Amino acid sequence: MTYEGFAGCRLPVIQAPMAGSQDAQLAMAVMRAGGLGSLPCAMLSAAALQQNLKQLSEAPGRFNVNFFCHTPPSATDETAWRDVLAPYYAELGLDPAAIPEQPLRQPFSDAIADIVEPFAPPVVSFHFGLPAPALLARVKRWGSLVLSTATTVDEARWLQANGADAIIAQGLEAGGHRGMFLTEDLDTQQDTMTLLQAVLAAVDIPVIAAGGIADAAGVRAALDRGASAVQVGTAYLRCPEATTSAVHREALDSPAAQQTALTNLFSGRPARGIINRLMRELGPISTLPPAFPLASTAITPLRQTAEATGSGDFSPLWAGQNVSRVPSESAELLTRRLCQTFI
Repeated sequence: MTYEGFAGCRLPVIQAPMAGSQDAQLAMAVMRAGGLGSLPCAMLSAAALQQNLKQLSEAPGRFNVNFFCHTPPSATDETAWRDVLAPYYAELGLDPAAIPEQPLRQPFSDAIADIVEPFAPPVVSFHFGLPAPALLARVKRWGSLVLSTATTVDEARWLQANGADAIIAQGLEAGGHRGMFLTEDLDTQQDTMTLLQAVLAAVDIPVIAAGGIADAAGVRAALDRGASAVQVGTAYLRCPEATTSAVHREALDSPAAQQTALTNLFSGRPARGIINRLMRELGPISTLPPAFPLASTAITPLRQTAEATGSGDFSPLWAGQNVSRVPSESAELLTRRLCQTFI
C-alpha cells in the first residue's frame, strides 16, 4: 500500500497535541521521522509560545499548532466543589482558603494570532469547534491548513460547513479531552472506526482517525477504511522527548493503565484518563466541578502535593483505551515503527 501524503508529510501520522506532557522537542522528533509534529498551545504563555514556534519553524519537517475554542465561563460559584475537596485538603495538610490562582487554558484570540502569524504554521488545529469566522479567515490567509476535532457526524458536518479543511474524527477510545462542542451528551460518542466510516460518508474533505491507534496495524486499518492520516497520542507519552511526569509515566507502565474512564473532575470537561483515587471516590463524572477550565484551580494544589510524594491520586493521568506496552523509545523511532508499512 502506498501513501499519497497529508499536509505535506511523508508519513500518515499526526502526533496528538498533549498539553502538560510535551513541548516542541516531541513535535520535532516526529517531524524528523516524516510525520506531523504538534504543539499544544492553550496553556502556553506568550513568551513560551513564541519560543516554541521559533524552534519548530527552524526545524526540518511539517508542524501543527493546536488551540482551544471554548468560551471562557463567567464567574462561577465553586463552593460546592471546594466543599467536596475539603477532606482531601485536610488529609494533605493544605489550607483550602489559600488556593492560589492558576494559569487557565486560553481560547484562540487575535492577541494569540498576533504571535503566531509571523511563523505562518503549515497546520493549525482546533479543539471544541472553530474560532469566530473573522479569526478563522485570518488563519487561512497565512496559508495554514485548518483542522478541527469532531466526535459526532453532526459536528463533522458543522466543521465542513464552517471552514475546516480536514476533520479529526475522535473516537471514544481516545485519551485526553473530548472535542465535543455541539453536545454534552456522552451517549452520542462512538468508537473510532464506526465514527470514521460515518464521517467519511457525511463529508467530502479529508478525515483523520484518532483514538485507540497505537501500532502499525491500527494505522493501516484506519487508512484502509479511508482515513487520510491518523492521530496518535498515548503511545508518545513514554517517549524521552515528552515531558510526561514521573507519576504519569509510572501509571502508563502499570496494570492500572488498562482501566480508563471519561472524567470531568480535573477540568470540568469530559476527558479520558487512567482511573485513580479521586475518580473512584467521587465517581468519574460529577455535576459538582465548575465549568471548564475552572475545575482545575482547586485540584492543582492537591495534585502538586501528592505528586511530590510519588502519588497520582489527584493527577489527570490522560490515556486512551489502548495503552499498549510499547517500549520507551524515541518519538522518531516510534513514528517510523507506526508507519513501517509505508516506509
